Amino acid sequence: MNQAVLRRFIKLMIGALVVLGLFYLGYEHFTSDAPGDFYVREGDIRLGDGKYDEALEAFGKALGEMPDHRGALMGRALTFIQMDRYEEAIAELDYLIAFMESSLEESDTTGRGVLAAAYSNRGIVHDRLGRYERALEDYISALNTDRETVAGPGVVHKILYGSDGVSTVRDRAQYIFEQLQLPESERLLSIPELDAKQRMYKP
Repeated sequence: MNQAVLRRFIKLMIGALVVLGLFYLGYEHFTSDAPGDFYVREGDIRLGDGKYDEALEAFGKALGEMPDHRGALMGRALTFIQMDRYEEAIAELDYLIAFMESSLEESDTTGRGVLAAAYSNRGIVHDRLGRYERALEDYISALNTDRETVAGPGVVHKILYGSDGVSTVRDRAQYIFEQLQLPESERLLSIPELDAKQRMYKP
């Protein structure tokens, strides 16, 4: 066999193997899940479909694979809220907030968003239970933690779904603050049709 042809063939094969190896490593990097992530996605789907017991089961499996998985903890809290199991939701959010505050690193922008969302959701629960001072404290904590995460629907969301007068954390916090300055007999802290437009947060 011609030596030049053989050398060219070997170089092409080595090049092909390198390309395949890099492709495999890239594929593994972008498709491999961290422990618990698969079940969190499953739980989110079940939650969106209103299958709350199945959602809790999926989030539980995620926590079995990765204790303190923040997506699973948030998912459980949101599921409890949808089921009107408010005290369980608060307990879950209390735990998530304490965990995030003790482990959050300065560079973890996603974690900061999770913490802000946890404060917001706990505020919404206190709000629904008529605990307005505690709701206001949580809303303020959310805004101080990550104002952007709890700012309300973005441009894409508004285009796809419409804003429909969604109440943001800032809007609600300002309203509660203003009402609490009034004499108790003049306060109007709950307007059910407006309160129903508050959306929960899950980064």
